[in-house]
Amino acid sequence: MSTPHNRAEIGDFAKTVLMPGDPLRAKFIAETFLENPRLVTDVRGMLGYTGTYQGRPISVMGSGMGMPSIGIYSYELYSQYGVENIIRIGSAGSYTDKAKLFDVVLASGAYSESNYAVTQSGDTDDIQKPSAELNAALKSSAEAQGIRMIEGIIHSSDVFYRQTTGVKPTYWEKLRDEKGCLAVEMESFALFHNARVLGKRAACLLTISDSFVAPEITTAEQRQNSFTEMMKIALAVEQYLEK
Repeated sequence: MSTPHNRAEIGDFAKTVLMPGDPLRAKFIAETFLENPRLVTDVRGMLGYTGTYQGRPISVMGSGMGMPSIGIYSYELYSQYGVENIIRIGSAGSYTDKAKLFDVVLASGAYSESNYAVTQSGDTDDIQKPSAELNAALKSSAEAQGIRMIEGIIHSSDVFYRQTTGVKPTYWEKLRDEKGCLAVEMESFALFHNARVLGKRAACLLTISDSFVAPEITTAEQRQNSFTEMMKIALAVEQYLEK
């Protein structure tokens, strides 16, 4: 079996899939952390691998950028391939000095102005929620490894290059102050919605790669290879889901 976007066969994916946006980050994770990784799909260059981590099967696959892209891949993984858990692991821009460069953020919700949910199913909620069970397992994994996480609402945006007017407060200051958004990314709202409508589980771990309130920024190579703390948290999650 395959889909227009995925050449894998039934059984090729584990029950838990890590989804970075960048397929090269998926390749890095598979080759660095997984035992006996094998490539199961490469349609459109969107690389997907399955292997084991600490003896447990796990998969990793790129999602591409933006909600339409992760919306397609996650929906197919859930509905066609028997995947139960998808953990987005991505980069984010901080809206506050509480979330600094390389900090790990666990999303407690994803706010968006996007029409993804209402178009997909008629759902008008502007905050989509992750799985409480999956988030609890991720928190247990982080605690066991001594990795600090910040938990809070994130902003999922459809637009990366936004035209600004110079009016104060800016849009992101409003989102921070009125919606409580810690940081911005572009995928989790759609992922959480797909999990909700399909009765599956989703979560999102983010590493702060740049900031709206500080001048620091990471390089493309750092984003691809150096976000290892959130990778390790997500990779070990299966043992905490079993308890």
